Amino acid sequence: MPVLSPTSSSSSFVFTCFFIILFVTINSYNPVAITTKAKRPPRQLSVNYYAKSCPQVEQLVGSITSQQFKEIPVSAPATIRLFFHDCFVEGCDASILIATQPGSKILAEKDAADNRDLRTEGFDTITRAKALVESKCPGIVSCADILAIAARDFIHLAGGPYYVVKKGRWDGKISMASRVPNNLPHANSTVDQLIKLFSSKGLTIQDLVVLSGAHTIGFAHCKNFVDRLYNYKGTKQADPAIDPRLLKALKMSCPQVGGNADIVAPFDVTTPFVFDHAYYTNLQSKLGLLASDEGLFLDPRTKPLVQSFGLDKAKFFLAFSAAMEKMGSIGVKRGRRHGEKRKACSIHM
Repeated sequence: MPVLSPTSSSSSFVFTCFFIILFVTINSYNPVAITTKAKRPPRQLSVNYYAKSCPQVEQLVGSITSQQFKEIPVSAPATIRLFFHDCFVEGCDASILIATQPGSKILAEKDAADNRDLRTEGFDTITRAKALVESKCPGIVSCADILAIAARDFIHLAGGPYYVVKKGRWDGKISMASRVPNNLPHANSTVDQLIKLFSSKGLTIQDLVVLSGAHTIGFAHCKNFVDRLYNYKGTKQADPAIDPRLLKALKMSCPQVGGNADIVAPFDVTTPFVFDHAYYTNLQSKLGLLASDEGLFLDPRTKPLVQSFGLDKAKFFLAFSAAMEKMGSIGVKRGRRHGEKRKACSIHM
């Protein structure tokens, strides 16, 4: 697969973007995430939480993630996105994995409109990992911890940083679709809206910019950015903050009406399958896919961070590792009063 630099020739750029958009039907939008309620960091999380009860848990999960990454690469962005969506709503408690009960009038989180595009590969990865862990350590390891470990594994397998995962999360008992909409960022969210949302979860402006860097891999459906191409903010014109070459390529596959709903485009048009810092250099070249992404370079509060991470991959990786640990501690459940250890991640006990 050829890759592009922001200075590539117009014809080469358009061909590569069109090729990726047309033939990769991966996942839909999801900006970087965070949780529902900002609570004090849970004291119980520990790197060695399962040292005695299930010391091989990371190796067990790793055997599944490495196989999934090799056989179904889209499992990486799908699982990372799943972790973000879980932490956004009710905290990092695997509530996103619970299925709506047959006949129930209350939909679970995964059936909320904002979660319908979550790919099955993410859910399948956690299901497989949980089954393997249960066979070796029955009733010990939570689905929430398995999801946190798997997300870290995929980040590293895709070329990103390896960081230690603190464990000790219990699985949540509540999963309601009605709690999703106000707790997820959206493709057209303004920087003001993003800062407010992240702040409500105990996350800083730097956390916002750092976690947005997860869009260095993954894809979005046309519906999440089509307004930027044809009717930006009701102007009936394209967003002027899109590079003309990218605009042309996107329009080829995303018509204003009547397009294929399964078509997707990469968040990162230069290295779409590698976890690196190209996301930030792309934003500086008007190559951000979503309005919410490109806005980070246009706003003076976030622009310096975009420029800094674009210059220094090691700095981004270090900051990303710290932000993931911080996000992974939001809304953690502990004990039987607030949580459980599900035997099957999709079924509330």
